[in-house]
Amino acid sequence: MNNQVAQQQKPTKLTDLVLDRVKQMQDTQDLSLPKNYNASNALNAAFLELQKVQDRNHRPALEVCSHDSIVKSLLDMTLQGLSPAKDQCYFIVYGNELQMQRSYFGTVAAVKRLDGVKKVRAEVVHEDDVFAIGANEDMELIVKQFIPKFENQDKPIIGAFAMIKTDEGTDFTVMTKKEINQSWAQTRQKNNKVQQNFSQEMAKRTVLNRAAKMFINTSDDSDLLTGAINDTTSNEYDDERRDVTPVEDEKQSTDELLEGFQKSQEAKAKGVSNNGNSNENKEEASEEVADGQTELFNEGTIKPADEADN
Repeated sequence: MNNQVAQQQKPTKLTDLVLDRVKQMQDTQDLSLPKNYNASNALNAAFLELQKVQDRNHRPALEVCSHDSIVKSLLDMTLQGLSPAKDQCYFIVYGNELQMQRSYFGTVAAVKRLDGVKKVRAEVVHEDDVFAIGANEDMELIVKQFIPKFENQDKPIIGAFAMIKTDEGTDFTVMTKKEINQSWAQTRQKNNKVQQNFSQEMAKRTVLNRAAKMFINTSDDSDLLTGAINDTTSNEYDDERRDVTPVEDEKQSTDELLEGFQKSQEAKAKGVSNNGNSNENKEEASEEVADGQTELFNEGTIKPADEADN
């Protein structure tokens, strides 16, 4: 197999080892994925997207990003049950780090996975809309009234709020436009055009991220899920911890996982198939399959970097 094909196959090994790790977590750490979520399909969609992700110097992400950051990004995506095919997440390069970030749709999907959550929603408040807040008997913030008006849709945004409805009640989070702007100023992507061109969706995403963080930190859900959601939220901000290495509980570094995967592939190559094919014939067949996969992978498309949500 030539070097070019070997280099193109490398990311597929990364997705395979992430899938293997997810299966181990399902067996040993009670990881539960959404009922209709296919981790393998999501990882394949992510691989297609990664083919065209570039850094600011237009260098391919798969060439400049560390294996650890690629694996962690794919693992965080899978643990949250997200897929780039549904516009729930996207990938961004920071230096030699790859990071997965959620869109507004992705945050809604992730929070809905938490125990007891019935409904998740965020809305923006425009100038001259009717909006009133208050407090309940437990001194918890509530939205008492919200009446949006069609004629105000093109007026300036003055704030946003998020609602998380659970079996025990409804939690509200409210942010003024000044607070939203302050949050945007702390992100790693400064002067982002998406925040200006798609301010409504971006404002909803920001307030929902804050609501999700406050709700998650008081929940009893799986540490695997809540940890992945919190990490994804925090890794895009300059003032929060960003760890792109696999957590210690996984007990295996990315290099060890890669080495184990490589050994298993080599062991398979040494054997003989049931129909009597030799190792040489199997290697030739593998190369043909690899070439075919490469052609399919190269057909993938993604959104331009400046269209990514923040």
